[in-house]
Amino acid sequence: MYGRLPSLPKKVDSEVLLPPVAADEVLNNNSLIQQLTTSAKDAALLHGVLMRTKEEPASSETTSYAPFSLFPSPVPKKLFMQAFEVQQDFNILVDKISQDSEFLTKALASTVEVDEFTARLFKIYQQVLKEGITQVAILFYPKGGRGGIEPSQSVNRSDYMFEKKQDGSISLKQIEINTIAASFAGLADRVPDVHRYVLNFWGKPDEAAKILNNNAAKGIVEGIAKAWHMYGSSEAVVLFLVEKVSRNIFDQRCLEMELWNKNIRVVRRQILEINERGNLDDQKRLFIDGCEIAVAYFRTGYSPEDYHHEECWDARLLIERSKAIKCPDIATHLVGTKKIQQELARSGVVEKYLTECLKSAERIRATFAGLYSIDEGPEGDEMINKAMEDPESFVLKPQREGGGNNIFGEELKQLLGNIKDGPKRSAYILMDRIKPQTIKNYLLHPGTPLKLSECVVELGVFGVYISIRKCQKMVMNESPGHLLRTKSIEFADGGVSAGVAVLDTPYLT
Repeated sequence: MYGRLPSLPKKVDSEVLLPPVAADEVLNNNSLIQQLTTSAKDAALLHGVLMRTKEEPASSETTSYAPFSLFPSPVPKKLFMQAFEVQQDFNILVDKISQDSEFLTKALASTVEVDEFTARLFKIYQQVLKEGITQVAILFYPKGGRGGIEPSQSVNRSDYMFEKKQDGSISLKQIEINTIAASFAGLADRVPDVHRYVLNFWGKPDEAAKILNNNAAKGIVEGIAKAWHMYGSSEAVVLFLVEKVSRNIFDQRCLEMELWNKNIRVVRRQILEINERGNLDDQKRLFIDGCEIAVAYFRTGYSPEDYHHEECWDARLLIERSKAIKCPDIATHLVGTKKIQQELARSGVVEKYLTECLKSAERIRATFAGLYSIDEGPEGDEMINKAMEDPESFVLKPQREGGGNNIFGEELKQLLGNIKDGPKRSAYILMDRIKPQTIKNYLLHPGTPLKLSECVVELGVFGVYISIRKCQKMVMNESPGHLLRTKSIEFADGGVSAGVAVLDTPYLT
């Protein structure tokens, strides 16, 4: 089973500030860089670091390597470990908030008035609460017999940047927590092998030995498999809810194949297909094309574009009303909204949910950047004025996931000017803009000329949990692995799927 912290290689040298690959004489050695780049691309293809192409995003007939960095990027060991230490605290916090309907209702009240997408999600949440939550698993007792329980499962990912302060120190600051469709665990597991190959090819075996293994995909699959077993039917299947077109299909397949290796059948369906061919029986068991669904694992459903027909909303409600174990359920999905993230930053809120362990609350709060409401009223007015006076110090965030949605600089100032006198401002929150440490690296994008870039890195730590809500007991709480993404400083926002960031590996310093 996966422990609280990742295993570190014995050869990690805490005195090394930057790996040798970051030295300017190496980064500017064009002949060496070209050799390493060619070998790295081949290694990425060999190890399955793959994506479908922009030209044929719905076909696997033509594929290419997923964007990745030529060299592993330096990451402060202390902050890397801090991110892992706090992840299980975040798992507990997310679970507890998802069970507090009063808090969710109050916190999202202003947002649902002006943000249609969040309002539609919240309407489903209200209906499920009114009918009564029905997802059920079977608990087998040691002395025989069995009983029904109400499990909650989540695969989340908390994302961070390394903020460089004026005194030169570096701190870990959370950007967001993703509670639905947290992706790239499958490919992230494979990137370390590519970077080991690059360093060994170059003749740096000691440096290659320092690169960590990543168990993110296996840990996520352990969670899904455990939920499947808890459902109590060996004939039931795991449902992957997926987009109609997915360039990132191989990342999903990594998880799917791990489940098949455990003799757990997986079916892939779009949300619209659930409405067209899915149904609930009189026990509220969910069936699709005759297959009973034990676990509904969402890899879509986080964006308005995912609900392109009204029937998609009907399908989401059908899933939520069923006995299938949702990963995540609608309440946990809502916990990942930016408004909830902002409300958690208020004094005393985190501590309210973690009264049994105030050290957990301290660990969580230490990662928070400044988060501010801009709802109508004196507090919101003050923050809007501050942001318009100094737009480079803030980020404006809508209630959206998937990357590329945040608003910066002059665009932030202009948008705030347009919405400051009306209720639409409640669809956004403000966050202090993190000033991250920068590094140099080569970012390999298919079809893009090779160049040395000044970059920032973003660390994500995956969390997997299963809790029994009636007795408020965690039966699984793990932080199995990580995702490191790197992008050029010329881009303010955007992830790997958006074509901005690349996959990377931490080289602990």
